[in-house]
Amino acid sequence: MHHVTLDQWSRRQSPLHRLDPRSKIVALLVLLVVVGTANRQVAWLCGGLWVLLGATALIAHLPLRAMLIRACVVLPFTGVFAAVSWLAGDPGRGAALVMKSYVSAFAVLILVSTTALPALLRGFERLGAPRFLLMVAQFLYRYLFVISEEAQHMRKAAQARGASAGGLAGGLAGNAERFSAAAGALAVLFARSYHRAEQIHRAMLSRSFPGYFRPLMELHYHPADLLFVMLGVLLPVLLRVWIERLS
Repeated sequence: MHHVTLDQWSRRQSPLHRLDPRSKIVALLVLLVVVGTANRQVAWLCGGLWVLLGATALIAHLPLRAMLIRACVVLPFTGVFAAVSWLAGDPGRGAALVMKSYVSAFAVLILVSTTALPALLRGFERLGAPRFLLMVAQFLYRYLFVISEEAQHMRKAAQARGASAGGLAGGLAGNAERFSAAAGALAVLFARSYHRAEQIHRAMLSRSFPGYFRPLMELHYHPADLLFVMLGVLLPVLLRVWIERLS
């Protein structure tokens, strides 16, 4: 997964990268609760938290502009509900939804960008998350990119054989041909993915897979982790209390 941008960012070295994953997870959960339950002065609260998260990203040596752009991935989904709220005569609620979702996505992105996936899942497991769900997430993260690369190989093979969507006839006939070609490609991709899954399953059984991933690392708490948890819990809470009292 060396080609995945977030995975590259999570392998960097910074004070935030070296923290225990559990401390970062706890701080994130507190921030999400603070943002999700806010109902007064949401714009000021989200602005303050955005500044706080931006400073955290800079301390972690992360590209701030690229992270701000990637956090916009949630806006198409929340924008629909914001538009519904606006049409229903409550534009304030829609704007608050957009700001809350963006700040939350930015915070989650910082966590993922500063913690390698094995360490992150290990931290969730030590905090009591269901092991089965963590295993499914790890399998999905690992092999989703394998399927993506398989699809890219199929696309290159089709192009090498002269396949081109632009070369099909226009109108309804062209649409039918494109739909038929896409359905055939998806069927082949599903067959290849299913065959790859069977191969992986047999390989894991031959290696006596116990049904869970053995931890490759042990987590240890340090004074820096305790300090980070205290700051991560207190700063969002105090910021919200201060802003709401000023209002």
